[in-house]
Amino acid sequence: MVWTALHAKIHRTIRSRHLFERHQRLLVAVSGGQDSLCLIKLLLDLQPKWGWDLGIAHCDHCWRADSQANARHVENLAQSWGVSFYLETAQTPVNSEATARDWRYQAMIAIAQAHNYQYIVTGHTASDRAETLLYNLIRGTGADGLQALTWQRSLSTNISLVRPLLDVNRKQTEQFCQEYNLPIWQDSTNQDLKYARNRIRQELIPYLQANFNPQAELAIAQTAELLQAEVEYLEQAAQELHKAAVEWDKEMRINRRVLQTAPLALQRRVMRQVLQQILADAPNFEQIEKLTALIIAPNRSQTDPFPGGAIAQVQDHWILLTRGFS
Repeated sequence: MVWTALHAKIHRTIRSRHLFERHQRLLVAVSGGQDSLCLIKLLLDLQPKWGWDLGIAHCDHCWRADSQANARHVENLAQSWGVSFYLETAQTPVNSEATARDWRYQAMIAIAQAHNYQYIVTGHTASDRAETLLYNLIRGTGADGLQALTWQRSLSTNISLVRPLLDVNRKQTEQFCQEYNLPIWQDSTNQDLKYARNRIRQELIPYLQANFNPQAELAIAQTAELLQAEVEYLEQAAQELHKAAVEWDKEMRINRRVLQTAPLALQRRVMRQVLQQILADAPNFEQIEKLTALIIAPNRSQTDPFPGGAIAQVQDHWILLTRGFS
């Protein structure tokens, strides 16, 4: 095995960011595309240094005519490498990006739990990170959405999702696959411009590179990295403020005095945490702002009902949330 600069980079990244420990069981998501093939090849080459037990998981969405052939292609690669292979096939075709993503993660968590893998590893790159930031920015999101692709996050009590390639762009994974003659499976849906992410990848980012900054993709990915650290800090601070300000009795009570001296960024985060407790769906900007406004509102002010029927009312130094939740 030739030790390339990319091998060294990923080895350093895993060690410096504490992504994995030695002798762990890693379930690697492999679609057959260039990013996932680059990832599994790197991990296989690093395996002797780390003593990992690797497995490959492939999810067949059944939304392409060649999806079964794609799955067999990945299975054949797993067999040639002597790696355990796990296939999950959708019972009905998955028909949207968001649905497909949720189904994939649930399928991989089930495989990991059944076969005692501590980590699920995906081939998301800096290119994906830049695209995700732009996608969420266009949809309208706060800093949390802009840094959505993080290096690692918990999926369950004993399974973590890890993305070791977030410092690597798509051109680098393509070059690596060419150097090692890895058989990339070309996914035709990646060219379909009906998907917003494909338009960002094929039209928006090239436009930004040509007209604004040749290194736009890198700059955007680095912004996501900066935002990740800042979001972690703000969320921890908001959790501490939440503990100090929010009480449960027969109803939820929020201490306005505690929140009034806090920065607006933390006020909003506390109110979002409150709404996450009482709403079935993630709270939107308007709902968070409506509740945050009560921190300095006159006595007896109240909101119109939130979804589910809860109403927030100001009573002296408290905001009371009544009805609509248990």
